[in-house]
Amino acid sequence: MARWPVLLLLVVVLLLVSSPAGTVAVRQVPCYFIFGDSLVDNGNNNGMATLAIANYLPYGIDFPGGGPSGRFSNGLTTVDVIDLTTFGFRLQTSLLGFDDFIPAYADASGQALLAGVNFASAAAGIREETGRQLGGRIPFSGQLQNYQQAVEQMVNLLGDEHSAATHLSKCIFTVGMGSNDYLNNYFMPAFYSTGQEFSPEEFADDLVRQYTQQLKTLYDYGARKVALIGLGRIGCSPNELARGSTNGVACIDQIDGAVRLFNAKLVGLVDQFNTLDGAHFTYINAFGIFDDVLRNSSTYGLRVTNRGCCGVGRNNGQITCLPYQAPCTNRHEYLFWDAFHPSEAANIIFARRNYRAQSPADCYPMDISTLARI
Repeated sequence: MARWPVLLLLVVVLLLVSSPAGTVAVRQVPCYFIFGDSLVDNGNNNGMATLAIANYLPYGIDFPGGGPSGRFSNGLTTVDVIDLTTFGFRLQTSLLGFDDFIPAYADASGQALLAGVNFASAAAGIREETGRQLGGRIPFSGQLQNYQQAVEQMVNLLGDEHSAATHLSKCIFTVGMGSNDYLNNYFMPAFYSTGQEFSPEEFADDLVRQYTQQLKTLYDYGARKVALIGLGRIGCSPNELARGSTNGVACIDQIDGAVRLFNAKLVGLVDQFNTLDGAHFTYINAFGIFDDVLRNSSTYGLRVTNRGCCGVGRNNGQITCLPYQAPCTNRHEYLFWDAFHPSEAANIIFARRNYRAQSPADCYPMDISTLARI
């Protein structure tokens, strides 16, 4: 009879492990480092003098704890979804298996660096001047400088450069840069001359030239498993629809055409880096994934695809959410949260397809789940 309590305990443990709310996940990689812009910024811009900031409600209205964190979303961003194990509310499966959010660089120090850091900054670009009209931001070059400082700290924590290099070689790195170089540079002639100086092909070439040098720095400082996140259909954002769409629905082909040129060059960039010793670079086709979600939005439970859940003016696309503005109540049915950024519902869809490809066209040559296993 004494064995029954033990058997009962085993049953309870098995139920907890198998249930979504009690998933016990194994972290697939020791660390996760994130570089990017407002799509994944989680607070690095909070202390800056900048218009590119989201540390006020209604941003974060659906975030765990119910408050703003600096994320340009009503809740989770794509990288939040990728890094987490099941959180017990909206996510049903474990991805990379971390048990907490990767911290912003502005808030990270000491041992916390070893598990990864988010260096992303809203309004950041590949080019130094990108986003300057908005005020403070950390361009990709600045994010790399912060990463180099973090690596120096990790060398001290782990004892020597070899140990740090071994640790970093097992980590996942995601880099998503370039959107602002188009939205807050090339297609903003009132502030920038690049649209007159470069053809779309020339601008894409120049961006990729700079991007290549910057990514080489990332490689030289230990990054080996790197996912390059391509640009989405930014010509379909509520802001661009409000500015240039005749009917408020049709995406802006001029912008999306330029983005396609840049994305196509990233595939060649991946091939180039994969000739380096130990490198495993991959391209995530955010444009194709977004296009599929847009075309089949009802399949994904998204009913509103051309306007923000909050914002001002046509398509709610004139500016981002106003402080303490009341957003739509059915935000889980919106593709966009504000004039530029996807909703949490959309971010969950995108993140799952970044992590595990739904179609061979979603990535090249592998998805993030495969990258983690290498």
